[in-house]
Amino acid sequence: MKKYVLASFMVLGSLAINAQDDGSKSTALKVGDVIEIGHPSTSKYKHIKFPRANFIIKRNGVADYKKALGEEVVITDVEKIDNGETRISVKRKDGRRFFNTVSNVSISLEKALEANEIKI
Repeated sequence: MKKYVLASFMVLGSLAINAQDDGSKSTALKVGDVIEIGHPSTSKYKHIKFPRANFIIKRNGVADYKKALGEEVVITDVEKIDNGETRISVKRKDGRRFFNTVSNVSISLEKALEANEIKI
């Protein structure tokens, strides 16, 4: 009798595990969605691949990362990487360039969400 009870708990437990929603917001994002750039958890953005300051200055841009804070961006490409991460490419909603130098920026989605660098 104990074996049947134990087996039924194992079956019900495995069904409950499979029924859980993973809560992944990356599957909900698609091309054309609008997200907002948030405040980084450190002094610099780690998971948003903005160009380095010397590259921006050489291209006659303004290397002020604070201006990116609160900027609305549109997703242009969603890409799954081999290790299970999702990388998205974004451009500004108003059509201008970031720091007057680059038009598209890539973001590591899951890591940027954890660090509050982007808001959905």
